[in-house]
Amino acid sequence: MKLLPLLAVMATAAVVAAPPEPKFRAENIGRVDIGYGVAIADVDGDKRPDILLADKKQFVWFQNPGQPPPGAQTFAPVVWHRHLLAENLTEKDNVCIAAQDIDGDGKCEVAVGAEWNPGDTEKSGAVFYLIAPEDRTKKWEAVKFPSVEPTTHRMRWLRLDEKEWGLVVVPLHGRGNKNGQGAGVKTLLYRKPADPRGEWKSELLDESLHASHNLELGRNDGAKPAAAKLAIGGREGVVHIRKKGEGWDRAEIVKNDGTPEGSLGVGELRGGRHGSAREYLATIEPMHGNTLAIYTLQGAPGGRPIRKVLTDQLNEGHALATGDLIGIKGSQIVVGFRGNPGKPRPIGLRLWTPLDEDGNQWRESVIDDENMACEDLVLADLDDDKDLDIVAAGRASKNLVIYWNETAK
Repeated sequence: MKLLPLLAVMATAAVVAAPPEPKFRAENIGRVDIGYGVAIADVDGDKRPDILLADKKQFVWFQNPGQPPPGAQTFAPVVWHRHLLAENLTEKDNVCIAAQDIDGDGKCEVAVGAEWNPGDTEKSGAVFYLIAPEDRTKKWEAVKFPSVEPTTHRMRWLRLDEKEWGLVVVPLHGRGNKNGQGAGVKTLLYRKPADPRGEWKSELLDESLHASHNLELGRNDGAKPAAAKLAIGGREGVVHIRKKGEGWDRAEIVKNDGTPEGSLGVGELRGGRHGSAREYLATIEPMHGNTLAIYTLQGAPGGRPIRKVLTDQLNEGHALATGDLIGIKGSQIVVGFRGNPGKPRPIGLRLWTPLDEDGNQWRESVIDDENMACEDLVLADLDDDKDLDIVAAGRASKNLVIYWNETAK
């Protein structure tokens, strides 16, 4: 009889064993000028995820070559061939890219943002839809939207229902703003016309934030998409927006309360799940900030999210992603910071892993501490081995790198 409690303790200890240490192998696949934005989608319809990049003057994609089968004898290098989508669309820099198969033909559609000038809150900003040629390795036709908000900065394709997608475009500043003061940022949803060269009609999603730096799409885990939803981060915090009937509901998730113990505004945001399936929101605070925090959204007293700071030692935190990279049935957080010369931890790519199901304890692991001044990053299974790899673009480091996931599960 006395053995039973001991066996129970041993069984419990086995269940809560520490998660595996992450292991990644870096492969540099190209040089970049700035590497403003990275996206993943199947461009050519071969059922392999390709890499798309918004760089200073060019929009390009890198064609996934596939991986040789195990044991194959090959002496030719595996090359991610680079193809030009469009270049020199505006006088100023490009800034963002969104890629998604929105018509179900197995090949992605692409929209891009350019004319990047955050200091011009009147005349900057441009949005284009790119029309693919028959041979998608050739240059694409760029269709410019006639009316956009200034300081175009981020964009994502949002699934509205089972048949339609919309393009969400988030500027950095409101029109006419000076030093972040004035009109709120107008986040717009554009609907694709039957003829993509025609009028892209838009509707207003939100204008409650200032200095809005990024957005996150809501999770739809069912077979059929639930109501369209997204979250937008800015100087005031985070606002959650959800489709309801013909309109949109809005609710504040995170509030900039102006105190050192709370949020001072949100730059990056991504949704994740604890092992118990409770949702959380990971943030970099404030814009280009030093703090990585999580907000547990369910089971919080008074309905307010529970905030937990994982680190306040980032240096120009500028990239964020969540997903299960090491096979623990919950989300880890990948953070990229682009750094400032001469400061501690000048650049880096790190991974935070929860050590319990409720996210009370976390482990920080170094992925790259020398070669990646990270401007943007995304996660994807690039080699069909059922785990997530990391793709990161480095601003000062001038590189586009795949970090192949070699973690022992």
